[in-house]
Amino acid sequence: MPMIHRAVLAFTLLTTCLLAGSGDAFAHCQMPCGIYDDNARIIEMREDALTIRKAMTEMRKQHAAGTLEGFNQAARWVAVKESHAQNIQDITSEYFLTQRVKATPAGESGHATYLAQLQGFHAVLVAAMKCKQQVDPLACDALESAIDAVAPWYAATDAPAGAAFEAISHDHDHDGHDG
Repeated sequence: MPMIHRAVLAFTLLTTCLLAGSGDAFAHCQMPCGIYDDNARIIEMREDALTIRKAMTEMRKQHAAGTLEGFNQAARWVAVKESHAQNIQDITSEYFLTQRVKATPAGESGHATYLAQLQGFHAVLVAAMKCKQQVDPLACDALESAIDAVAPWYAATDAPAGAAFEAISHDHDHDGHDG
């Protein structure tokens, strides 16, 4: 086997192993696969927000206990809170903003919706960030409200049972060409 083929094969295997073993959970693939379940992402974000609220509550309880074990458990809840806030930010950035929000130039139909979606998802990103920074239930309230504000754009479809594997239409590509 020529040296260049071995190098390409080695690079491909290494890359595949690194990506497969990274353990990172992305909001969705970044391929033009055409498979989208927006409502499932909203549900996941809501579950993450509830988990953040639970983590904050548990952190307060463990801190009040004042024991070394309580400190350990509180630290673990901090990690949970951070992880779920980051997941909301990842879904917002890597799924909604890059794949589902359709850029519409000023003056064209849909531009106002585009701006509202940008503002709505920006509010989700900021609220998730504030949940990382704080242990205040009001931060959770703001996050839940921000998610609720964007949710109507991505309501559940009336797809029949088993239709989860059917591609849902995606009305534009990401190279600036409709298609």
